[in-house]
Amino acid sequence: MSRSASSLFAYRLIVPDEQFDLFACRENRLHLALRQLELNGLVDRTLCGGFLPAHPRWAEPDRGLLKDRRLCPLCREAFDARRKGLPSAISAW
Repeated sequence: MSRSASSLFAYRLIVPDEQFDLFACRENRLHLALRQLELNGLVDRTLCGGFLPAHPRWAEPDRGLLKDRRLCPLCREAFDARRKGLPSAISAW
């Protein structure tokens, strides 16, 4: 049984480390990505549309993450839109 997009289980958290990839984000922020990456795109991206780092350090998100100020605001907005069943303001890649 698949879990809905409103569940944090559907996502993975990218935690920046010493190998921070500047192509993923120009700021040192936490980003969300779909746990099961979609195969219709040319490259894997975060919820906000940024590229995934070459070797992402993954973590499991928890409810406290949604209040964390380090979470990318665009990733949070895309997550909230998916949770409400609305189209994201982030353009589709």
